[in-house]
Amino acid sequence: MTAADPPPSRYDGRMPYRQCGKSGVKLPLLSLGCWHNFGGDTPSSEQTDMIKTSFDGGITHFDLANNYGPPYGSAEHNVGKILKDLPRDELLVSSKAGYDMWHGPYGQGGSRKHLLASLDQSLKRTNLEYFDIFYSHCFDSNVPLEETLTALDTAVKQGKALYVGISSYSTKQTNEAVEACKNLNLVVPIIHQPNYSMLNRWVEQDLLDLCGDQGLGVIAFCPLFQGLLSDKYLDGIPPNCRFSLPLSPLRKNEVNEQNLRVIRELNNLANAREQTLAQMSLSWVLRHKGVSSALMGASSVEQIRENLQAVKNLEFSKEEETQIDRIVAKINLPKSLWAGD
Repeated sequence: MTAADPPPSRYDGRMPYRQCGKSGVKLPLLSLGCWHNFGGDTPSSEQTDMIKTSFDGGITHFDLANNYGPPYGSAEHNVGKILKDLPRDELLVSSKAGYDMWHGPYGQGGSRKHLLASLDQSLKRTNLEYFDIFYSHCFDSNVPLEETLTALDTAVKQGKALYVGISSYSTKQTNEAVEACKNLNLVVPIIHQPNYSMLNRWVEQDLLDLCGDQGLGVIAFCPLFQGLLSDKYLDGIPPNCRFSLPLSPLRKNEVNEQNLRVIRELNNLANAREQTLAQMSLSWVLRHKGVSSALMGASSVEQIRENLQAVKNLEFSKEEETQIDRIVAKINLPKSLWAGD
């Protein structure tokens, strides 16, 4: 094997790839989300091991945003340093802008001013010449949609992004965005990134169908519901919980005994499928062929290796789906922050 040859495990077929909508891009079924654990509080050696383990397991897509960390911007800086040692043309690197990033009136939102300034900052932090996908991270009702979409179009035409996407847009907003791009002859988003898991299924109402009809791929974020759909809480609340994280979908009062009983029931079903709960939860999201990829977060190499096994069993019997529906119906969670209003 020469220095340029990948390790045998990277492209040996164990990690399948799916077409991202009607674009020419193929995404690994599992992508690595760098929302947490790539900020300033995680040792750089652990971050490097997680990135390289993911890549050698066939995960070619690494998902960032301007304010990932903490602190804001640190994930882009840290991941960028690691990626420089990997073959750029084998990677898909995405970033986003829209949520709060810096002080003042231009530090967040969907304006051309914010999106393009943030894009330049993100490229500088990651030391990349371009992002493969650049997202509008959230819909901004205070900015004309055409302005947001024109900024994304500019990012592609300036060579700073190959493709663009949208995240956390409702079904109506998504359709309006795609139609506006077509009418204005702008670059059309190739992907939507919504929150989707067993515990937040709003996309099943009509977003998945719309994305399929409009040719957009879908990449699900928080498929493990910030760790609730894993073995982390089976024995109660661990001492290192992240309930205080901004915009976390999980709150301390939601991890109550009623909900933990639900999680344990799901875990029993996962064990019957010879999967862990995290593996089954990832498989469940990916059972829908309209989902191009699932974004998994991880805090250790061991979690990544565990989750990589999820792609081995993506099939669910009707009985299993009925069981999951019955079990999940008993959980008591408030409406998600990302429920697609």
